[in-house]
Amino acid sequence: MSKLFIVPTPIGNLEDITLRAIRILKESDLILVEDTRYTAKLLRHYDIKTKMKSHHKFNEHKIIPGIIDRISIGEKVSLVSDAGTPGISDPGFLLIRECLKNDIEIECLPGASAFIPALINSGIPSDKFHFEGFLPHKKGRKSRLESLSSLNTTMVFYESPFRLVKTLDQLIEHFGAERIASVSRELTKIHEETKRGTLHDLKEYFSKRIVKGEIIIVIGGKD
Repeated sequence: MSKLFIVPTPIGNLEDITLRAIRILKESDLILVEDTRYTAKLLRHYDIKTKMKSHHKFNEHKIIPGIIDRISIGEKVSLVSDAGTPGISDPGFLLIRECLKNDIEIECLPGASAFIPALINSGIPSDKFHFEGFLPHKKGRKSRLESLSSLNTTMVFYESPFRLVKTLDQLIEHFGAERIASVSRELTKIHEETKRGTLHDLKEYFSKRIVKGEIIIVIGGKD
């Protein structure tokens, strides 16, 4: 049966993929990927020979009609991101929306997502949380932080290693230096690290280090 499969891929450790995901990728007629060079490593590792096609934020509007046509005539198409679950701060929403408009079945597999282990590892309450993803880089950043500062639930942010210290400084400005938080990086990889403490502690720690890897910041809600 033709359909669109949403397939999570490992966020670092190649072992973090399900048997079902491997089977689906092998059975698909086409795999949509952010970066063919990156996903090719995963496909080679599991001897997956399915053809790939680039699908990213710069071309998704252009190629989606063609993908809809391919699924409509009977093909199975899988969507992956470079790492984790497509649609979570990665391309995917537009394609999913168009498939639904065209009565195309969608099957989303469970799997890796960076913010879940970071949230649980933080030691900060995880029964309720707000996932913010990436903050605006410039316009609207200050007002967004101001609105979030009053939330009383745990918050989760994605950030670049190059902006981490600056972001911690801004979080201190709006949330207060003593707000409890954690920073996780290189999850599932050899140099995995989660540092916990106040926002002040975290800024002091990471200001003295060269930071690498994708960053997840978890912040406790306002008391």
